[in-house]
Amino acid sequence: MRRSGEVIAPALRPPLEVVLARAVKGIPAPSALPGQLLFEPKFDGYRVLIFRDQDRVSLWSRQGKDLTRYFPDLEEAAAAMIPLGCVVDGEAVVWSEGRLNFEALQRRLSAGREGLRSMVVEVPANFVGFDVLGVAGQDARALPLMDRRALLEELATQWSPPLSLSPQTTDRELARQWFEGLAGAGMEGLVAKSSSQAYLAGKRIWLKAKHVSELDVVCAAVIGPLRRPTEIVAGLPIGGELHIVGLSSALKPVDARPIVPWLRPPAGTHPWPSTVKGTTLDRFNRDASPVELTLVDPLVVEVMADTAWSGQAFRHALRFRRVRPELQWDEVSSPFDGP
Repeated sequence: MRRSGEVIAPALRPPLEVVLARAVKGIPAPSALPGQLLFEPKFDGYRVLIFRDQDRVSLWSRQGKDLTRYFPDLEEAAAAMIPLGCVVDGEAVVWSEGRLNFEALQRRLSAGREGLRSMVVEVPANFVGFDVLGVAGQDARALPLMDRRALLEELATQWSPPLSLSPQTTDRELARQWFEGLAGAGMEGLVAKSSSQAYLAGKRIWLKAKHVSELDVVCAAVIGPLRRPTEIVAGLPIGGELHIVGLSSALKPVDARPIVPWLRPPAGTHPWPSTVKGTTLDRFNRDASPVELTLVDPLVVEVMADTAWSGQAFRHALRFRRVRPELQWDEVSSPFDGP
């Protein structure tokens, strides 16, 4: 039974689970999923569901958190351009100087009222829609993606910024061009979907291929003892100082063996303290508990990283590849041009 002010189907009341994607290497082959393969760019933002009910618009995260108050610009746009009874799946993003700026997006969730008001003006948010769960009060999740996409495209004919429709193609060559050409704009990679699949909430039925690059960082500390480090603490020179920018994935003994001979206690003053907050190692983890670092003389190491770079830190774990003893740590610079 619907309550007063509701036109969304009862089964679509927030919060809702969303379809998820599993990681794959490279652009998926045509046979990777049933039906025809549909490719979309993978935007670096917040996964958001927009609910357009009779008396309000609400925005919810994939974890079931109400984000509406953090995106008044998107709330206003959705109220004006999304019809009653619709639920749209997509990504909230912020563009800054021609590339996606995840850090600006992140700051919204910790900003006070005045700070948020300034952000809305200075770095407005955008919403990129890529699926629809409900239309005109009806649950559309059982429809195949090709039909849901047709409904979404019809809705999007009434959209203008800050609402937009995610590009989509069946052309694998065009998808490859997106994958290779959009990394500079902060795109994380590609998402591949089956044209025939329903919206199976909570299931990993989509495929995601992320950009992964080899790059040099500075190892100036490790977690664990020098002879058995469990993780590498990565740094990069930013603004003339060596900043902690991320953490490697857990090192197995065989993975740690190549770096152990190069780990030496600091010979002099070290740029980092021996104890840092957990949020220093992972800015997107809210656990601020102290973490003990084993400080070492800075040395250059090569890691594998994706493009999820906030401008100050990597958002995902790095994968250690090898030591670069031929390089001096002050020769290393950030490979990203974004803010």
